[in-house]
Amino acid sequence: MVTPALPKSRTYAYGKAAAQRMDAYWRDAGPRATPRPVVLILHGGYWMSGDKGGGWKYFARRLTEQGFVVVSANYRLAPKAQWPAQRDDSLSALAFIKKHARLWNADPRRVAVLGSSAGGHLATQIGAYGTGGQQVRGVIALSPPNDPFLAFQDGANPAATLQQVKLRRAVTALVDCVPDSVSGVAGIAADCLARLDDASTVTHASAGDAPMLLLHGSGDFVPVTQSTGLASALRAAGVQATVKTVEGDLHAAQMLEDADTWPLIVSWLKNHVKPRD
Repeated sequence: MVTPALPKSRTYAYGKAAAQRMDAYWRDAGPRATPRPVVLILHGGYWMSGDKGGGWKYFARRLTEQGFVVVSANYRLAPKAQWPAQRDDSLSALAFIKKHARLWNADPRRVAVLGSSAGGHLATQIGAYGTGGQQVRGVIALSPPNDPFLAFQDGANPAATLQQVKLRRAVTALVDCVPDSVSGVAGIAADCLARLDDASTVTHASAGDAPMLLLHGSGDFVPVTQSTGLASALRAAGVQATVKTVEGDLHAAQMLEDADTWPLIVSWLKNHVKPRD
């Protein structure tokens, strides 16, 4: 068995903040080679931690073997940076990729985004916020907490796991306020409610959004209900949305260890970024 050569890689700054950095991975092509599609990766970590490197380097290299240019981006983290800084950074990273696509022989018209956990939430935001379908060809989200208020409520359940309690705290750090889950929506301050609404991808679902593939583990601490509601809203707007459940207590990037998940992701990406007539 011959191990493929490593792709080229380089780190770029897409903004002035220290966190606004991205790693690009690509393979050499001839001068007349067809520009390749791009996958933007957004890491997880409760919006408060995580990094573009780590295990994502291996995943990025595997995707370059499938004919993609891959860019893995960091973004500003809570609580120092509150919502919508994380979405703003994700969109800025996307804009940088499109502007400089020639550096990697990439096609700026064929970009998909893949996010993990909190990064999955940011990925669905890119696909639904504003002209999502014009921004990216498709979104794959692994365990995305698409509705932060729902995650906040789940974390207050007496049976909540340690991860769900941590996610509850992360929501307050993200939106810089404490939702009043006891009194209900009526008890939430208007500015806090506005940030929560904006952070919920469901509120942005509309015609013209990007198609989405949403994956959760059957025992995921971010339950599949975080995606079924979004999928219903997208379908009602005429947008393709698929929700898949992977058996086991798998969360986010852990699902990549499932034998069927990797080929599903590659097939879905290729189908959605293929050239149009």
